[in-house]
Amino acid sequence: FIRYFLRFRTLQYWIKSRKMNKLFTLLILSLILFSCQPEGRIFSENKELSAELQWLKEDVIKFQVPVDDFSSSYNMSLNFRYATGYQYDVLKVRVTEISPSGKELVDEYDLKIRDENGDYIGEAALDIWDSEHLIKEKMKFSEGGTYTYKIEHVMPKDPLHFAMEIGVILDKAKE
Repeated sequence: FIRYFLRFRTLQYWIKSRKMNKLFTLLILSLILFSCQPEGRIFSENKELSAELQWLKEDVIKFQVPVDDFSSSYNMSLNFRYATGYQYDVLKVRVTEISPSGKELVDEYDLKIRDENGDYIGEAALDIWDSEHLIKEKMKFSEGGTYTYKIEHVMPKDPLHFAMEIGVILDKAKE
C-alpha cells in the first residue's frame, strides 16, 4: 500500500509540476509578445502582395483600422517589404481613406526605397528588406469607428517586380 501511495504522490507532483511549467512558459511568452510592440502602437498589419513577388496595378490592398479614440493625434506609416532586385528608387502609392461614415480622402505618396548612392533603405534580412515610411504626422480622425485604407501602386510600369508586402502602421503621436 505504501508503494502505491508513494507512486500516486509522485504522479500528482509530476502533474502539478507539468502544469506549473506550462503556466510559467505561457507567462513568459505573453511578456515577450507584449514587450515587442512599440509603445503607443494602435495598429500594425502587413499583407502579402503575391506569391510571384510582384504587385499588379489591379491589386488594391485593403486594411480595416479600428479607431476608438478620435480625440488623440496619430502618426501613420506604410511598411514596404521587398526583395533585392527592386528596380526603382521610389515606390509611388495611392492611399484611399474611407471613414466609417463613407467620406473618401485620396492621397499619393512617394516612398523612398534607395538613398542617393543607390543603396536600399530599411532593415535587411539576407535579400529581403523592410522599410517603414511616415506618411501622416499628428493626424486626427474626425470620428470613431473602423476606417478602411486602400493602397495601390501608381508606378509607370506594371507589374512591380520584387514587391512582397505592404502594411499600415498607426501609432499614437507623442504630444
